[in-house]
Amino acid sequence: MSELVVSQRRSEMRAALRWSALFFLGFLVVTQQVLSRGYLYRLDHTIKGLRHHTFKGMSSHALLAVDDMGLRWFTATVLLVAAAFIGWRFRSFRPFNLSLLSLVFLNGVVGVCKLVIGRTKPRLQIDQLHSGGLSFPSGHASNALLSWGLLAYLIYRYTQREPFHGIRVMWLALLITFSVCVVSLIRDTHWFSDLLGGAFLGASLLVLIIAIDRFIPSKKQPS
Repeated sequence: MSELVVSQRRSEMRAALRWSALFFLGFLVVTQQVLSRGYLYRLDHTIKGLRHHTFKGMSSHALLAVDDMGLRWFTATVLLVAAAFIGWRFRSFRPFNLSLLSLVFLNGVVGVCKLVIGRTKPRLQIDQLHSGGLSFPSGHASNALLSWGLLAYLIYRYTQREPFHGIRVMWLALLITFSVCVVSLIRDTHWFSDLLGGAFLGASLLVLIIAIDRFIPSKKQPS
């Protein structure tokens, strides 16, 4: 590998680490707001107080289908199967290994945060911390952004051709994440700050995985 390529990979890694730290700082700010019952906490209850339309029939099924796009088992299955196919196509274990690493990070970090903060769900009509709840941060938001975002990154990294050239494919992951968050608010399954914190945490972990990928070279991966 030439010195120019090595220098480029190191530069990409440092940029990814900076973005990862920035997104994690965003998560910490949201967490502080929740713990201190600050502005975001009050915004949660303002949104909670808005009138929610009740969806029934096909519209209810459509909302559940969108909500499923953030379910851990679903996102993990799609990511691992797609990563295995990409790895088989390019004769590399890298895509599957990165996917496994992302799931370990996701379940470890998000799971620990949920247990430590213990926030109750809005559907219970109470908002208490350290009460055994699992509302903050939202696993749906972090799952969607990390899993679909990593899949978009793997597709781009291993094809680098239309229609996947550049970062345009990442917009699909962002759209899915946004849709999952909106549906969670509509269905009253998460507070707004849960979703914002989950999105920041998912983004931080996603960019951290990309930094690791750029730090460790692979002969079977495009530079």
